[in-house]
Amino acid sequence: MGAQLRRIRGRIRSVTSTAKITRAQELIASSRVGRARDRAAAAEPYAREISRAVTALVSHRMRMDHPLLDERPDASRVAVLLLTSDRGFAGGFNGNVLRQEQALSGLLEGQGKRPVHYVAGRKGVDWFRFRGRPVAGQWTGVSGAPDYATAAEIGRTLIEAFDTPTGEGGVGEVHVVYTRFVSMLAQRVTVTRILPLVVEEELARSWPEGRAPLLAPYEFDPSPEEILDRLLRTYVRSRLWHMLLSSAASEHAARRAAMMAATENAHELIERLTREANEARQAEITTEISEIVGGAEALRHS
Repeated sequence: MGAQLRRIRGRIRSVTSTAKITRAQELIASSRVGRARDRAAAAEPYAREISRAVTALVSHRMRMDHPLLDERPDASRVAVLLLTSDRGFAGGFNGNVLRQEQALSGLLEGQGKRPVHYVAGRKGVDWFRFRGRPVAGQWTGVSGAPDYATAAEIGRTLIEAFDTPTGEGGVGEVHVVYTRFVSMLAQRVTVTRILPLVVEEELARSWPEGRAPLLAPYEFDPSPEEILDRLLRTYVRSRLWHMLLSSAASEHAARRAAMMAATENAHELIERLTREANEARQAEITTEISEIVGGAEALRHS
């Protein structure tokens, strides 16, 4: 009986230590998710203004073409970028992204397209390496606190792949699988095609009669074609930047929820083990009392 009690008390100490760790992880994630959410919110106006600038440029020059806007006749190779985390303890954050990637890859292969994978986050890189699946590009170490330099590097890599013909190792489309931050309690895995781009033109005929807005008389310097090229490439990088920030906020929120659940489970386990320890101790005391009474009775009748 004493060995059982020692075993239970040892488990209580172990689970208590685990609860302290998960509680600390929960507090850290709670402090980081707020900053990550604010960074994602702060990036939205920048992306919105770039979208307006591109729309204004295209609206003034309706016949302008650009490689990033053109549907490719050969889209037999498709780039798929996955945004995962560098660290674990985030519940189903990475698993949901990887399952969505598998579903997307199956869909693309059913259409006769070959997915070419680019992965951000150590967990995603390890998943592909463990299964022997190749990746065309990988970035690690920045999932929790991404920087714009990484977003720009990813953007340049994907744009270069899109600019290259598929017959020479390029891709005809670029899709991103990431987790979009909705709230502290809700994060949604999202699949977005970022290339080729689709720009919605503000046509005067789309407005009610007599209420069409007057377009400002823009003058472009340098040429509209050069401005469009710079804006579109900046637009792609800004979208990737916002996706990285949203994914980081989702990662911290998922880790906070997972650690909170782990802490609650640890406390429930401690309560159950404490009851078992009390029962074992009570049984041990009862046994000791019985032995004492039995010994006294034996002495009395000897």
